[in-house]
Amino acid sequence: MLKKKKVELKDLKGNSENEHSHDDGHNHGSEPNSFKTYIPAIISFTMLIIGIALDYFDVAFFKDWVRIVWYGIAYLPVGFPVLKEGWKNITKGDVFTEFFLMSIATIGAFIIGEYPEGVAVMLFYAVGELFQNAAVNRAKSNIKALLDVRPNEALVYRNNDFLSVNPETVEIGEKIQVRVGEKVPLDGILLSDKGSFNTAALTGESKPDTIAKGEKVFAGSINMDGVVEIETTKEFKDSSIARILDMVQNATARKSKTELFIRQFARIYTPIVVFLAIGVTFLPYFFVDDYVFKDWLYRALIFLVISCPCALVISIPLGYFGGLGAASKNGILFKGASFLDAMTKINTLVMDKTGTVTKGVFKIKEVKAIDLAETEFMKYLMAMEEQSTHPIAKAILEYKADGEDFDATEVSEIAGKGLKGIVNGKIVLVGNKALMTANNIQVSEETENIVESIVLVAIEGKFAGYVVIADELKEDAKETITNLHKVGIANIMMLSGDKNSITQKVASELNIEKAKGGLLPEDKLNEVEILKQNPDNKIAFIGDGINDAPVLAASDVGIAMGGLGSDVAIETADVIIQTDQPSKVVRAIKIGRSTRKIVWQNIGLAFGVKVIVLILGAGGLATMWEAVFADVGVALLAILNAVRLQKMNWD
Repeated sequence: MLKKKKVELKDLKGNSENEHSHDDGHNHGSEPNSFKTYIPAIISFTMLIIGIALDYFDVAFFKDWVRIVWYGIAYLPVGFPVLKEGWKNITKGDVFTEFFLMSIATIGAFIIGEYPEGVAVMLFYAVGELFQNAAVNRAKSNIKALLDVRPNEALVYRNNDFLSVNPETVEIGEKIQVRVGEKVPLDGILLSDKGSFNTAALTGESKPDTIAKGEKVFAGSINMDGVVEIETTKEFKDSSIARILDMVQNATARKSKTELFIRQFARIYTPIVVFLAIGVTFLPYFFVDDYVFKDWLYRALIFLVISCPCALVISIPLGYFGGLGAASKNGILFKGASFLDAMTKINTLVMDKTGTVTKGVFKIKEVKAIDLAETEFMKYLMAMEEQSTHPIAKAILEYKADGEDFDATEVSEIAGKGLKGIVNGKIVLVGNKALMTANNIQVSEETENIVESIVLVAIEGKFAGYVVIADELKEDAKETITNLHKVGIANIMMLSGDKNSITQKVASELNIEKAKGGLLPEDKLNEVEILKQNPDNKIAFIGDGINDAPVLAASDVGIAMGGLGSDVAIETADVIIQTDQPSKVVRAIKIGRSTRKIVWQNIGLAFGVKVIVLILGAGGLATMWEAVFADVGVALLAILNAVRLQKMNWD
């Protein structure tokens, strides 16, 4: 399929409202799968069967002009759109299209008196087109599901009332209201105490996400519980969902090398087979004693029908459509088919630590109190940390302590060391070892072997205990590394800005052999550049998409974790994992490999069958029926193979 399939690819980039409004000469209508779409094929099929039956029983009146008119009428419902499109392309200077080939082959069949075969070839072609359109629409269904989450109205607070307006007119800082079951129209901060949102269309996760006051809410989420109010932080055109939609709609613009090659090949291949068909018709006159023009013309027509590159030109982009759709259904966005291919070649995976394999949220791992009850010890510490905005302070304040809280006074911060203050009339020091040393406080030796972040506490000049704070591993982090090894990614490296001791500990827990900590963004970039000096290394980098932007851009494939909330991720990365699950990277690799496998299966199937039937047709051993199978039949088999991507289990 040459001209036709270009229309299909462009169609994906159009607005969802115009998804099926194009006219490619086949009169699909607004609903490609509606019954009326099949009426022309049904009419032609019915008349063809009746005609074949009348021929078989040798009915007296079904002779000469009556027979020609009957099959001519049977031909028109399916043939006229093809003839029209072929002529339209010729007037534009585009002669060698599938429409031209099918028109010549079927009109030629009528000229030599093979009326049923002429109708049958065009009918099977039309039916093949219908199946192809249905398959393409099915492959795009997951992408269209994303398009459906585009909000079309917003309730904004203006003039002491909530007014329904177009989301594009809402400005940053305005207050909007979202009712139960409605889509959030713009990115913002939750003003209500809490909210529950379904983000399945954005992340692929069906479990509702509970959001607290002051946390981010993303456009396209569905409000599940109670009326909520949100303060907008972005204009509609800059919202995460708008930018993701733009990326998805234009994903097919970046075609794979395989796809580009096949299209270039088809442009050269088609005129060649037309001239070969002319040669099959006339050249035997000079070499064959019993040359019969009608017989060799018939062989040439068969040759033309077989030569249509339908299976190649539809099944290859359809395979990539299927891969992109399957990925988006799983919360993975590829920025183009080229990255589906690139994902299959990755043999080296470099990853960030914080936010990629760890949650990026500090939690209390251990509390050790000396000569005090744990609860009392923590109350001293919490009273001091209430005066701090450090992420570690936030983790400590999540500790639940029974009884009345303590109050801290005269709290001062000692740069690079910690805090000093008075709690319940006692001098309290909270900080690192440097703070304790500066105040001549002897710390227990067991703290020397702790690699995680540690908060030391002294009360009235005496060491009172410590709290170990650590970032938690994500639930699927270990499983991810194991499965990466299973899919053949042997070379895995961790690069982190966190201190080296913590980085090495996390790497050890995950069975990652190579790890480096204490790195700045430029240090990470340098490490990747060193790896790239080996041409055999095909590198993917997984990061949070913000401080890792330089490395994401430099890698063969840049993968952003949790890209839904990161503008830099959407701009820089090639693949967006919309959830924070590193295991989706393994799934992305599997989808890429399955897509490429199916595409090459289709190429092999199409070429193999066509070569065999072309040889048989040129030798007079294949009829129009074999030609139809080599064209439409192989295309349908390739389509069915490509559609399998939508049904595969990626676990």
